[in-house]
Amino acid sequence: MRRRSPKATVDPDPRLERWETWAELPLLGASLIFLAGYAVHVLVPNGALFVHDAGLIAVGVTWLMFLVDYLVRYRLSRLRLHRFVRTHWLDTIVLVLPLLRPLRVVKVNTAIQRRGGRARLGLYTRVITYASLTAVLLGFAGALTVYQAERDAPGATILTFGDSVWWMAATITTTGYGDVTPVTPWGRTIAVGMMICGVALLGAVTGSFSSWLVQVFTREDEKDGAPGE
Repeated sequence: MRRRSPKATVDPDPRLERWETWAELPLLGASLIFLAGYAVHVLVPNGALFVHDAGLIAVGVTWLMFLVDYLVRYRLSRLRLHRFVRTHWLDTIVLVLPLLRPLRVVKVNTAIQRRGGRARLGLYTRVITYASLTAVLLGFAGALTVYQAERDAPGATILTFGDSVWWMAATITTTGYGDVTPVTPWGRTIAVGMMICGVALLGAVTGSFSSWLVQVFTREDEKDGAPGE
């Protein structure tokens, strides 16, 4: 019998790595502009018309930047669409829900190092720093989204942005006081996502801190047990 030859792998275009290195930092700035524009849209619904329109324009323009980046990555990857979506699932989720772009903060650090910089922080410090930054950005984005979904809902307990921030802080830290809770399907969906993110981020921080402590105590034990001391 004739054996089937293994499926050939497709090498990405060499320009892909250069594009990712060049685009990641501008896209980080675009994500912050997106978040600011969305905040204006949510928090100033009845304000000056030009302010509200400026927020919407910022959201639309920056989202188009994310779409262009996604299409360029897909084109340069030389993969079929279904395989690209499967192997770049985080990029796909972020394109659909741009408020989740803080999850790409580690890739931003990678892009900085590719540009010639060196990581000045230790591994465990970086993990804690990235997890904290991700929690703050995701928490702010989640608070905005929940406030927009809940503020006009019948029977809502989240009536102000302050209520939403308080609820988000209790949720993402897995505290869950229960004094204010979302009542809409979209608000509860966001709540589930924030709970998952909160557990993951808390696990990353506590795991890194525990590993660092183990290394510190191990070094101390080795010093104490060294001969001649």
